[in-house]
Amino acid sequence: MRRPLYMAAGLLCVALGAIGAALPIVPTVPFLLLAAFCFARSNPAWEKRLLDHPHWGPPLRRWREKKAISRKAKLSALAAMTAGVFFTGLTLGFPWVGISVAVLGICGGWIWTRPEG
Repeated sequence: MRRPLYMAAGLLCVALGAIGAALPIVPTVPFLLLAAFCFARSNPAWEKRLLDHPHWGPPLRRWREKKAISRKAKLSALAAMTAGVFFTGLTLGFPWVGISVAVLGICGGWIWTRPEG
């Protein structure tokens, strides 16, 4: 019973990761990490395909092996979150911009403190 649920969750995460590849504020790699986790429990061949992908495989493997994020990925994530703060401030204003600032502070701080690899 669990295997089909993991498979469905993995496919959903791949779809969200694909959306994230096209939209600048939606993350890609975290969804692909979740997809790899789900595929490891439902379809190891699909997990291997994700890890062997020429573009997305290296950051996934780097996270699995070292829990590391490249400096370029860190800067990209922080830039996207900062753009989100400004966009929220311009369009929705106070108090909604506070949520964006909190996300930038908490998530951005966590991302910045991960090892570089």
